Formats: sequence, C-alpha cells, structure tokens
Amino acid sequence: MPLQTLQVAIFFVVTAFIGLITYIKCREASHAADHSVEGENKEVFLAGGGLSWIFVAGSITLTNLSTDQLVGMNGNQMLLLAWWELAAVAGLIILAKVFLPIYYRYNCTTTTELLEKRYNNHHIRALIGLLFLLGNVFIFLPIVLYTGSLFMKTMFGLDASLMTLAIAFAVVGAAYAVLGGLRAVAISDTYSGVLLLSLGLVVVFLSLKAINFDFSGIPTERLSMIGDSNSPIPWHTLLTGMILIQIFYWSTNQTITQRAMASPTLKEGQKGVLTAAVIRFLIVPPLIVLPGVVSYKLYGDIGDAAYGRIVGDVLPMWLSGAFAAALAAAVLTTFNSILNSSSALYVLDIHEKYVSKEVSVAKLNAMVTAVFVILALLLVPIYSQSESIINTVQELYGLLSMPILSCFIVGLMFKNVHYLAAVGAVILGVVLYALLTFWIKPFDLHYIHLMFGTLWACVLFALGINKWVFGNTAEFSWREVYSENIAQS
Repeated sequence: MPLQTLQVAIFFVVTAFIGLITYIKCREASHAADHSVEGENKEVFLAGGGLSWIFVAGSITLTNLSTDQLVGMNGNQMLLLAWWELAAVAGLIILAKVFLPIYYRYNCTTTTELLEKRYNNHHIRALIGLLFLLGNVFIFLPIVLYTGSLFMKTMFGLDASLMTLAIAFAVVGAAYAVLGGLRAVAISDTYSGVLLLSLGLVVVFLSLKAINFDFSGIPTERLSMIGDSNSPIPWHTLLTGMILIQIFYWSTNQTITQRAMASPTLKEGQKGVLTAAVIRFLIVPPLIVLPGVVSYKLYGDIGDAAYGRIVGDVLPMWLSGAFAAALAAAVLTTFNSILNSSSALYVLDIHEKYVSKEVSVAKLNAMVTAVFVILALLLVPIYSQSESIINTVQELYGLLSMPILSCFIVGLMFKNVHYLAAVGAVILGVVLYALLTFWIKPFDLHYIHLMFGTLWACVLFALGINKWVFGNTAEFSWREVYSENIAQS
C-alpha cells in the first residue's frame, strides 16, 4: 500500500510540475500586440509566430506519439508496424523541404488557406476544412481518449470505467487548448516528450531484459519486417500508398503543420521539423513495437492490452508513477493539439466566412472546443469494441485522406483548374474508397493499395472535369511553385 501511495503521489507531482513549467514559459513569452481578429487568430492558433525549433520538434513528436501509437501499434505485437514510423521520416522531410516553404510564402494560418489561394476560391477551403474537422472529431479525438483510458486502466488495474477516465482526460485537455492556445500545447508537449521518450526507452530495455533478450518461441511472422499479403502492412504497400499516407499526414494535416507554421522564420520551422524526423528515425520505432513483441512471448496474443500490461509488470512501482504521468501528458497534449487545430479550422475556414467576421476568437474557441469534446466522448464506447485500434484508424481515415491530398496535388501542380472540379474529385474519392473498402472489396486488395488508386482516380477526374465540363486547360505549374520556394528556403 505505501508503494501504491508513492506511485500515485509521483504521478500527481510530475503532472503538476509539467503544468507549472508550461505556465511559467507561457507567461515569459512575448505575446502579439495586435488585438484585431487577425492578431487574435495568430496568437491562439500560431502561438504568435513565436515557437522556436525546439518546441516545434517537441510538439510534433508528442502530438503524434501518444497512446493511440503506443497502445495501438504495440497491440499488433509484431515488428512490422515499425514501418509506419520509418516511413514517417520521409513524410517529415517532404514537409520541411517541399510544403513548409509554400505555407510560409503564402502566409498561411491553416493548411486549407493554401487551397483558397491556389484555387482562388474560399469554398474549397471550407470544404476541406470541414473534412479535416470530421476526421478529427469523429476519428482521432475519441480514439485518443479511448486508448489513453485503456492504458491507465490496464496499467494500474483501476476499477474506474473507461468513460470516467475519458471524461477526466477530456476536461483537462480542453482546459489546455482553451486557456493556453497553441503556445501552451507546444510547450507542454516538449517537456512531456523528453520524459516520455526517456522512460519509453527504459520500458524497451526492461521488456527485453524480462525475456533475457531471447526472442525464441515468438512466431517468425511477428519478427519479420517483410509482411506477406495477409499482414497489416504487406511489403508491396510500401511501394504504393504508404508514402502518400505520410505526405498527407505530415504535410497537409493541420494538427501537425500548425506547429511548423508557428515559428518566427521558415528556417526555424524547418529546423524543428527535421529534428523531429531524426527523433522519429532513431528513437520512436523501438518504442512502438518491441514491448508488444515481448508481451506476445510473455502473455500470448492479448491485443491492445499488451502495452499497459507489460509496462505495469516491468517498471518498478515508484517509476511507473512517473511513466503514467508522461503517458497522461501525451494523451492530453495529443488531445488538446487536435482540439486546437480543429478549432482553428472551424473559426478561420467556416465561422469567420459564413457566420460572422466580428467574433471574440477566445470565446468562440471555448464554445466549439466544448462541442467537439462532447462529440468525442459520445464515440468512445464505439471505438472500445475495435479489434485493432491502429488498423481501424488508418482504414477509416482513408475515406478523407486521399480525396483531400488530391486537392493539394492538383492545386500545387497545376493552375487554371476550376475549384468545382477539385470538389467533384473529393466527392468521388470519398464514395469510391468507401465502395472499394467496405462493400465491393475488389481482388481482396489491401486498403493501402486502395488509397493509392483512389488518389490518382481523384487527380485524373479533377483534370478531366476541368477540361470537359468547365472548358479549362490545366497548366503544369509545379516547376514554378517549387523553384520559387526552393529559393526562399
């Protein structure tokens, strides 16, 4: 009993300390003197353009690395899932070298603002912003709450229900997003990230030590990095849709790019993104697969409960309190990061254009955040029935990711394209992917292959409709766009 008391005490002390240093750093930071709506937008959603490369790297790393990654990927209990993180390195490099200079050149606050400027129409910005919102509110937010609650319940053997824990996470995460904006989110991400990565590596070492670094007895397919056609990541998907998923997630997803766009200069933002890529390559892959593989040898096929159980078993009681605090911080920062970016999309892409330009950004941010939190909580019980949460996330998000990415590809690579042609392609993509993935299932193709096919079908459809319906001839402009931005970077 004294050890359990110590464990809980350490959890609260570490959590409070992260909150305190975040508050101090936010108070010390200079804030924008511009009190106009535009100034408020920049302060709340881009931290006043004041994030150094350290906080960009820390925030990008921890926004992505949360319990949905640690619980979901370790829950597959195979090394193969490391490909998601290794491929992510390429996605981050593409963000730093290709997309980020374009966002800075066009002075974007949201990624969707780039679409408005390339297509010269706000409606397409609002549509894509809405799709991002749907993905955030109906997929990512509830999954972060579910996996965080599952980890805490499994690790500590708590009697509290998943819903009770989810509500606690949601309330605290929303407070960060509303009261501190992106600045508080990024700072807390960075300090929490140092703790999480450090203790995560300790978990990896102690897990391997628990089996004396002996992988014998574990099926070969769980130790292979070459997946067959029945695995979660068949080897041939690395040649088709995998890189497209990474480009979408790291280069067009508001939740990620928002951090990189919040630096005072392009070079500062690029430095942060490339640092995040190094962390992703050297540190993250072992964290998200090795404990799961070890747990298979120790406990058998226990799915998404694997990570919480092995952490609870291998970490000393006094250290598990600190690790729980780091994981709780990861859940909170991922949750409030998605909340902050979702609010930015709603306020900037939809409300200010279609409802009212004269708004109190802080008050509107608080109201829409509350709505998003309630919707996310209502969906937690649904995701708790999923067999593999990480595969569910990727498969569902294909409904939105490739149609959205097609808009960016067409808009950046061509000019003189009617925005309705791109809108039509998005609608086609959503319907096509849904049909091929959930109903027709042609030739039993993997969903990553279907993403590849969906994207290029959307691009060709947009260019065809632009030519034959709107009578416009698309002009290839990528060399012009790319050359201008290379010169800037």
